[in-house]
Amino acid sequence: MTHPHETYMSGLEAGELRFQRCAACMQAVFQPRVICNHCGHDVLVMEVSSGAGSVYSATAVSRKDQAPYSVALIDLDEGFRMMSTVVGLAADDVVIGLRVRGEFEPTTCDNEARVVFRPDDA
Repeated sequence: MTHPHETYMSGLEAGELRFQRCAACMQAVFQPRVICNHCGHDVLVMEVSSGAGSVYSATAVSRKDQAPYSVALIDLDEGFRMMSTVVGLAADDVVIGLRVRGEFEPTTCDNEARVVFRPDDA
């Protein structure tokens, strides 16, 4: 059996944001795990998110001699929340309720894919 985190990471490499849904209570589960954090059931089905969502919370993190970047909690339309960053917009302009869409980019330290969010102009 493949560990849920490995399935999640291989999804990122394939350009998919994967999450789980509990077969018993039908709640979305994220980060991937072996039992449902809502009801404790152990049958979780992997699904692929559209990447569409909205900013639940955000802050601008300042760094010496660099522009601030955003750290945001994103509520995905499928019913789960994840932490990421919003790109394509100044960190101070990321507001609660902003509609965003996920995209994939490699990280600078280990070249693994990660999900970032960009304002959804659609």
